[in-house]
Amino acid sequence: MQRSRTLKLELRALTKKFGTFVADDNIDLVVQPGEIHALLGENGAGKSTLMNMLYGLLEPTSGEILIDDEPVTFDNPKQAIRAGIGMVHQHFMLVPPFTVAENVMLGREYHRYGVLNRKAARQAVMDVSERYGLRVDPDALIKDIPVGVQQRVEIIKALLGDCRLLIMDEPTAVLTPQEITELLDIMRTLAESGTSIIFISHKLKEVKAIADKITVIRRGKVTGDLTPDVSEMELASAMVGRDVSLTVDKGQSTPADSSLEIRDLTVIDERDCRAVDGLDLTVRRGEILGIAGVEGNGQTELARALIGLAGHAADGAKEKMTGSIKFHGREVSRSSPLRRIRLGLGYIPEDRARHGLIKDFTVAENLVLNQIGDEPYSRNGVRNFNAIHELAERSISTFDIRTEGPDKPASSLSGGNQQKLIIAREFSRKLELLVASQPTRGVDVGAIEFIHKRIIEERDAGAGVLLISSELDEILSLSDRVAVMYKGKVVAVVPPDTPREVIGRYMAGAVQEGVDATIPDAVVTLAGGATVGATATDDVAAQISEEPAADAVVEISDHDDPETDPTTNDPAPEDDSKGGDK
Repeated sequence: MQRSRTLKLELRALTKKFGTFVADDNIDLVVQPGEIHALLGENGAGKSTLMNMLYGLLEPTSGEILIDDEPVTFDNPKQAIRAGIGMVHQHFMLVPPFTVAENVMLGREYHRYGVLNRKAARQAVMDVSERYGLRVDPDALIKDIPVGVQQRVEIIKALLGDCRLLIMDEPTAVLTPQEITELLDIMRTLAESGTSIIFISHKLKEVKAIADKITVIRRGKVTGDLTPDVSEMELASAMVGRDVSLTVDKGQSTPADSSLEIRDLTVIDERDCRAVDGLDLTVRRGEILGIAGVEGNGQTELARALIGLAGHAADGAKEKMTGSIKFHGREVSRSSPLRRIRLGLGYIPEDRARHGLIKDFTVAENLVLNQIGDEPYSRNGVRNFNAIHELAERSISTFDIRTEGPDKPASSLSGGNQQKLIIAREFSRKLELLVASQPTRGVDVGAIEFIHKRIIEERDAGAGVLLISSELDEILSLSDRVAVMYKGKVVAVVPPDTPREVIGRYMAGAVQEGVDATIPDAVVTLAGGATVGATATDDVAAQISEEPAADAVVEISDHDDPETDPTTNDPAPEDDSKGGDK
């Protein structure tokens, strides 16, 4: 008997305990065929645990899972896949050196006479791609395709398993605005074909735009079953159990002298491409300079160069950089990350799993990674565990890190709480310069509100802040100035009240007319003057702007502040280029 192409899911009193900790407590949930059902909740609310039980990764402590009104149990994901359940994880399960087709073959090898049938795998990818509008090249290497296309590969993998219910865990967290729009269109197409979708997200606008029904979980319990016609404020309050401000009151900045000076910075990545191309930038004390741009235009490499993870070309590093980086007049382009940290640099990396944490270390150990050799956490080479524990307890309370205790491994935390752990570590000491790359990625609205306030507090305390974010709303609401990056260059520097469609054109490659785009201190005011470059495309702008694109004009002037001539290479005061830790 052929089974139905659609699926009804019901969870009854589903509960999961880890020792005495209750992650999910008597969860009831119903997802109808062809329904897009959003699952909302703050970090650590139990969403991922719930989905891991449904996908066979965890065994429920009690309760039932029913598919088409029949009770089922899954001992592993393979059984869940056979039942028609697929999952696209927040962190993709792909092998970078393999092609799209080869990744699709993993776990469901296509054989012919005992030999892997790559032709059949390629055809399967193309068939699903055409049916659902998932444009991919089956022969492309995963490492060479954008993250949005990688996500399509994950969706194709799930659909090839005869998927009738697709779980999507934070699917838009790393996508550009255009890719988000495309993904939502794909989800609608899947739902129209009868596929049920569970959509886990923190982005309230997307939930309201796509969901048929919304279930809110807080601290392991269902606290609301809502419809998308409720306001964003109501959704936010239901998620965190209190009123949340969705706007940022940043006040007026009072910039002083420069905190960071970048001159003629070029970074050649491991593929021998110019990820950052002759970039000049200045961040002043007491200001937030936001970097806007579609991901993949050099923002990641810029941040790595600033923290010291991109080696200097003269040192024979694989990822080579040239140019000048100065913190408060000190040349640090060849200084180690530790030296830069001790000069007051704080760093929130975009990839918390790879660059932000040591997951096997405890919460307490991760909180002192950048200070472990300093007093009071270490004395004469011996750790002071009491001081470390006191810092951990204080940080857990202040930053609301949901953990069973400071001695638990960082791997036991949810993704959002791992991000809070990194934020707590960086903000627990006096900062002179903060490089914040995607600081609120994967965290709930309550945590976003808290992180934004702390970033503004650092600015008001006199630190310079370089904010890198793919969320244009975040850039515009926090920044005192906005620099737009495109293909490794700064193509515009604008005030944060610049119309979104204008910034969108710069993100698509337009360059301010009448100004050298590498001059970071150009002040752009909306007034009569030169028109925005006609070479701009409206593709990105149309995705970003809530209003139809309109003609805009800009007027440009330069600050009179003297700058070091990048061609002279004059030594700066207290030059650290030959000192510091190597």
